[in-house]
Amino acid sequence: MTMMKTEDLFFLEYLRSLYPNPGCALVFSNPFQCLCAVMLSAQTTDESVNKVTPLLFARYPTPFEMAKADVDEVASIIHSLGLFKAKANHLIGISKALVGNYGGEVPSDKGQLRLLPGVGIKTSNVVGAICFGIPAIAVDTHVARVSKRLGYVKDSDEPEEIERKLERRFPKEEHIDLHYRIILFGRNVCHAKKPDCQNCELGCWCRYFKKSSSIKGKKS
Repeated sequence: MTMMKTEDLFFLEYLRSLYPNPGCALVFSNPFQCLCAVMLSAQTTDESVNKVTPLLFARYPTPFEMAKADVDEVASIIHSLGLFKAKANHLIGISKALVGNYGGEVPSDKGQLRLLPGVGIKTSNVVGAICFGIPAIAVDTHVARVSKRLGYVKDSDEPEEIERKLERRFPKEEHIDLHYRIILFGRNVCHAKKPDCQNCELGCWCRYFKKSSSIKGKKS
């Protein structure tokens, strides 16, 4: 088991107390739908994705139907999302690859997932964790922001390096839930702008809090 510092243990317990039952906010019913929903969530909100996927999955319930879809029809369903044209092409490309190379099944191997059109490290990590229980701390804007503010990583670190540092720092059995808890914490407390520092118990380790407090002290 990974040996943790006192602040790391506190961090885990604090987030666990805030979010005892974390989970993915996206709505889906099988690995194919999960893969599509996670890919669609890039640069948009889960809530926005959940508004378009019911019709999308009703019309194209499996990769076999999606592989034969007209890209303009798919784009019209997801047009409210950012980058909808590129995402429509990716959905069809993913489906064609699943049908042609994997018999219509989503592979559990993250390396194989990353070979699919539009599937990057974050998507493969999330799908691997949700659908196949593969431990991972997928890095989105919330995970990156919180981990940088708490000094777990450098401000210059890219998502892959952030992922590696966090996964080395915390026990593997905590990775999946920790990923979701950090996202929720970033959404609800540690906002990009005007974080709710008054209602956060991590101030003694937070670089953002220390910096903002020193600035306020100088002004006063």
